[in-house]
Amino acid sequence: MASEALYINDRIVIAGWELTEQFVLAGGPGGQHVNKVSSAVQLFFNIAASPALNERVKANALKLAGRRVSKDGVLMIEASRHRSQDRNREDARERLKELILEAAAPPPPPRKKTKPTKGSVERRLKEKSGRSEVKKMRGRPGGE
Repeated sequence: MASEALYINDRIVIAGWELTEQFVLAGGPGGQHVNKVSSAVQLFFNIAASPALNERVKANALKLAGRRVSKDGVLMIEASRHRSQDRNREDARERLKELILEAAAPPPPPRKKTKPTKGSVERRLKEKSGRSEVKKMRGRPGGE
């Protein structure tokens, strides 16, 4: 169990009881030491049942997490970049924070429709008629 709360921003705080950590053996740097110590961290967070997140953030987070989420809505982040357990733990928590921040970001403003300028319409039509003339000249000469 992770004891301390994870502060995402001024409005979102994930309580410590919502996060579950599991330490497992990791590959990578560390030599023989890596075979003896469980330094990789698996951080579990139930997005679907979290009271800290509103429905929009939950839906966005589930979409962003992709294959890292189980059918029950539990997100698993595995961190094994570093050699120490503490640094991997911080890395996993930081990655969860980034995911939630991205999910909580406001949607982009809607696109404003614009019309082409008068000059660009004229240039397009002039180019089109020029292309037409070139293609007409490719035909067989008329019997005049």
